[in-house]
Amino acid sequence: MTDTQAMTPTQRLAAILDSDLFGRFIIAVILVNAVTLGLETSPSVMARAGGLIHLIDNTCLTIFVMEILAKLYVRRLRFFLNGWSVFDFVIVGIALAPGAQGLSVLRALRILRVLRVISVAPRLRRVVEGFITALPGMGSVFLLMAIIFYIGAVISTKLFGQDFPEWFGDLGLSAYSLFQIMTLESWSMGIVRPVMEVHPHAWAFFVPFIMVTTFAVVNLLVGLIVNSMQDAHHEEEGERTDAYRDEVLSRLEAIEQKISGLAEEDRKL
Repeated sequence: MTDTQAMTPTQRLAAILDSDLFGRFIIAVILVNAVTLGLETSPSVMARAGGLIHLIDNTCLTIFVMEILAKLYVRRLRFFLNGWSVFDFVIVGIALAPGAQGLSVLRALRILRVLRVISVAPRLRRVVEGFITALPGMGSVFLLMAIIFYIGAVISTKLFGQDFPEWFGDLGLSAYSLFQIMTLESWSMGIVRPVMEVHPHAWAFFVPFIMVTTFAVVNLLVGLIVNSMQDAHHEEEGERTDAYRDEVLSRLEAIEQKISGLAEEDRKL
């Protein structure tokens, strides 16, 4: 009797759900669903093939629901112990929420199903996990940036608010203008040079602000994320090495047992 024949129906279903082929099938369904959701935004396409697009969309949703139900059947309550499984459950559940076909907001949220490709693709999962791991360190950096922005907003409001109320009239406007300057979007010709026409020494405030926020703090965030992704990659490599070592040891033990059995048979003969 083969191993497949010895499996129970639940074990066979679990093997199918965990197989690479099934994972690739789900990725293909997600991508097809992403295309259909995009086509739904085109009135001309919907006028010609709206029925077919809705059929494909409903078919994809049915496949997602069947997948979730199968996983719930196999894993029972253990399904909710896995964060990615809960993520899939919520994403698919949004499409089944009452009013999802009537409310435009809930219909638009159906595009979130495309995010399921993250939970299916291991490399994308590693990127997201690295980002989540970096969040505690990023929180400290965000706090530092908030302090810098608050100080900068107070200074810029007092210095430039009277002459440029549309940019620096209050703390909120000043903070938004400084955020625009940090992103380097039209910061020179759009904001700083007009301010310098009235306040020639304004560069002494804006240039250090850009140096600190854009080139220092933002790069610090990037460094934290990169380090977290590298740590996640090294951890995954370590798990693969441990699994390979355990497999080799188990095979060596099996060979040793066979040799011992043969030696015992020889002694009996």
